[in-house]
Amino acid sequence: MAMVCLSDFEAYAKKYLPKIAWDYFAAGADDCTTRDENILAYKRIRFRPRMLRDVSVMDIRTKILGSEISFPVGIAPTGFHQLAWPDGEKSTARAARAMNTCYIASTYSTCTLEDISAAAPGGLRWFQLYIHRNRAASQQLVQRAEASGFQGLVLTADLPYTGKRRNDVRNGFRLPPHMKVKNLERAFEVCKMSLLDPSVTWNDIYWLRSLTRLPIIIKGILTREDAELAVRHGIQGIIVSNHGGRQLDEGPATIDALVEVVEAVQGRVEVYVDGGIRKGSDVLKALALGAKCVFIGRPALWGLAYKGEEGLQDVLRILQDEFRLSMALAGCASVSEIGQHLVQFSKL
Repeated sequence: MAMVCLSDFEAYAKKYLPKIAWDYFAAGADDCTTRDENILAYKRIRFRPRMLRDVSVMDIRTKILGSEISFPVGIAPTGFHQLAWPDGEKSTARAARAMNTCYIASTYSTCTLEDISAAAPGGLRWFQLYIHRNRAASQQLVQRAEASGFQGLVLTADLPYTGKRRNDVRNGFRLPPHMKVKNLERAFEVCKMSLLDPSVTWNDIYWLRSLTRLPIIIKGILTREDAELAVRHGIQGIIVSNHGGRQLDEGPATIDALVEVVEAVQGRVEVYVDGGIRKGSDVLKALALGAKCVFIGRPALWGLAYKGEEGLQDVLRILQDEFRLSMALAGCASVSEIGQHLVQFSKL
């Protein structure tokens, strides 16, 4: 079967992954309203393409926190990649390096930080952190990430408790016995989400900043108020995210929240977005509305499920080609030419 677009990889993953793994990756909270709205919201945005603009030479590169990437799509943090492919996060890291883009490795990886780093030396990697009740263990993770050559720290802010994902409850989801949450193996019993610290506040940003020289990016921001607080607390970047619709159901789609956050920060920090990106034209819409870069979660897992590192490269290459084509057809020869003038919200 020819893999032409990201939905082809989704169909493959749904067919061939074990049901419990597919349900875990696909899950949204409650009625899955926000999960689905993340995708639908892109369909309400229309382009205002410009003509006769000389798009014979295209430059789709961009920079995030000073590091150049080949195009403005990175890999969002998602857990348990070995459920999709035996080599797990090591394959993800290799694919990201091959495509010269950023991979955010999850606290809940099934490979250690050190193994992920060794699998793709020289790759651009950030580490996603959950703050646990055991602060010493969280501190150790930050220090291990920095020592392993990770170049950014991504604090996920939207998970004081885990959202109710009905199929995981029905399936009694647990990792298979041969898989471990490798980064937490020595500190915790595997994957007890109650170990997350629900008392975390903005003041803990100061504690994090005292532990590391790495830039801190905060993930899970959806409002102007929290965007302003992030800037005030010295954050270097914001990922507009609703956790793929897995936390609070019936919150805003991330592309809708992006506009509010971009307006609030006024260019003082870089703003990124994840959730619902399924086509290169979605990437163009997100950049037009002020995102510096987008991150993909589930599509990366579908690529892994298809052919591991090679499958994930295929997913990224398709998005890259679609993004380049969308840019050209909209009249933009470089990322710097993308702006809000390119889009309008549909009246439908």
